[in-house]
Amino acid sequence: MSDPELQQLATLLRWYEEVGVDASVVDEAGVWTRPKAAPPPAPAPASRPALPAADATALDAAALASEADTLEALRAVIDRFDGCALKVTATNLVFADGNPQARLMLVGEAPGAEEDRKGLPFVGRAGQLLDRMLAAIGLDRNTVYITNILNWRPPGNRTPNPSEITMCLPFVHRHIALVRPDVLVLLGGTSAKALLATNDGIMKLRGRWYDLAVPGLAAPLPTIATFHPAYLLRTPLAKRQSWKDLIAIAKRLEAPGDRRATPA
Repeated sequence: MSDPELQQLATLLRWYEEVGVDASVVDEAGVWTRPKAAPPPAPAPASRPALPAADATALDAAALASEADTLEALRAVIDRFDGCALKVTATNLVFADGNPQARLMLVGEAPGAEEDRKGLPFVGRAGQLLDRMLAAIGLDRNTVYITNILNWRPPGNRTPNPSEITMCLPFVHRHIALVRPDVLVLLGGTSAKALLATNDGIMKLRGRWYDLAVPGLAAPLPTIATFHPAYLLRTPLAKRQSWKDLIAIAKRLEAPGDRRATPA
């Protein structure tokens, strides 16, 4: 320690002596700079655990959906539902297109920019490809019914997140129950994973038949997953697999329409 530092220390010690400091409070230097430990928190009073916000909103959606006994009523309750933030950023509610009496129902992911502007599902480039795919097996928008998992466009066409899907799924289930199709087609991984309640990807799910239990229907609904048309635009080589799925759908529709998906 240098002479000036020793002089400063001696001066400080003399000042301590003058003010009556003649003993050390603690043996360890520097302890006075440590923050005082906070007392342990008091135990919270016992109460019923609150539902996560997304789960509570899904319960609200389920209650609203159960009120709808027609497609018009379902559209109205979705329109007044404020639990999904996508409603704020979207231009239009995108409900459905096609024939609600059709034997075949298709469920996609979410509206894109063109769908958001027009308020109809599958009217952009992917929708035009879907029309050509349906035409290849003798179908068109007069003989099918089309909707999405989400009724509002996610900003930037991003993939819907799990909370958005959870909130909107009760409306999708009710939509299917009101249409009562003979065959359900899930377009893309988001739709397939949401309705089949699985984390498996579309590569594993596509091309297989499932018996889907839908609330409000007495019998399981024959369901198949296939690639989303938007994916086929990006990956033309996958069209061969998609064609196999279309053939399987056409064969399934050759069976008489007995409306297996009868109301519960």
